[in-house]
Amino acid sequence: MSRTVDIPQELKTALHKFRFARRNAGHAAIVVKINKQRLIMEEVEQFDNISLEDLAEELPENAPRYVVLSYELAHNDGRKSFPLVLVNWAPTSSEMSLLTLHASAFLDFQATADVGKVVEVREGAEGLTAEIVNAKLLH
Repeated sequence: MSRTVDIPQELKTALHKFRFARRNAGHAAIVVKINKQRLIMEEVEQFDNISLEDLAEELPENAPRYVVLSYELAHNDGRKSFPLVLVNWAPTSSEMSLLTLHASAFLDFQATADVGKVVEVREGAEGLTAEIVNAKLLH
């Protein structure tokens, strides 16, 4: 299978560290973009203890991103867990060639990040809410 976009080892290492980091409270995220000229994925930034609203504000309104989110989930019995969710940030206002490249590399990134739950966000900040993420995780 030929890959359209390369995932460098340093990003794979960063994703692995992020996945296994110990967390006690709050959401954490690692944001990844595709470098269109070099056809590789690059880490943009990591956030610790960030709200979904602040995370949505940090993401560009017109460029796609992959976001691996460690989500603080409060269970009915009082337990907390921190499942991983892949946010496919793909605003409809993005350049079409970038959206196409982003979509073509999505499954490779999902497999590399080893995240099963996916939240699709097309409409920007309104699409990334606790209600939407909770619905994805609790059903």
